[in-house]
Amino acid sequence: MSHLFSLTGKTALVTGASSGLGHHFAKVLAGAGARVVVAARRRDKLDTLVQEITATGGEVIAVTMDVTAIDSIRAAYDQAEQYPGLVDIIVNNAGVADSTAFLEIDEASWDFTMDTNLKGVMRVAQEGCKRLIAANKPGVVINISSLLGMAFQTLQTSYATSKAAVIHLTRCMASELMRHNIRVNSIAPGYFKTEMNAGFFDTDRGKAYIKTIPARRLGRLEELDGPLLLLASEASSFINGTTLVVDGGHMVKSF
Repeated sequence: MSHLFSLTGKTALVTGASSGLGHHFAKVLAGAGARVVVAARRRDKLDTLVQEITATGGEVIAVTMDVTAIDSIRAAYDQAEQYPGLVDIIVNNAGVADSTAFLEIDEASWDFTMDTNLKGVMRVAQEGCKRLIAANKPGVVINISSLLGMAFQTLQTSYATSKAAVIHLTRCMASELMRHNIRVNSIAPGYFKTEMNAGFFDTDRGKAYIKTIPARRLGRLEELDGPLLLLASEASSFINGTTLVVDGGHMVKSF
């Protein structure tokens, strides 16, 4: 059965790979046999990741990509196609946080969050899917949403709204792209400690919040490995348009 989860012969693009979940996802995909294209706005921040993957025998290249700029996205795909080849697994992970109170949100910050977290997903997926269709090749898109795309939290209006839209975008994409043998699903992680949120979870308030999660702990990054490999591989050949919530039971806790 393990062959169902193999990604040998596949080429996977991971956006926002310079840190956090994206950094981890890239290593997991490489470990499953995929050739990996790691992307971020700053190429230099990817060097350590490239070294980590190559040290374990993986195939990887780093590309500069700004998901808010279509020319940057196209250039990154062009570079990937020179080596290692046509991208057939797209992991849309790039995103930004915004903890501004609703009444204090200005249009510039709102637009930046939506441009990165929502339009960035659309741009990267659309460009990659057009190339797959032109080549008559199957593919997989995995959009990284969030627990806050399923629920809401004070001071997270922009972020939560963008992640909720990603879930709906995933369904719309799945409906249209399945005829081209391209599956589209999303993962909605709960709370995992990363560079983005470590400052909060190290505070007394953050530690108190962890106690409200049914699991009484944050998720471990490796607990996302199974969902990622399931959706990236042929093990999910008939799963399309779904969102896997990986949150330690947060969504079903009693209030």
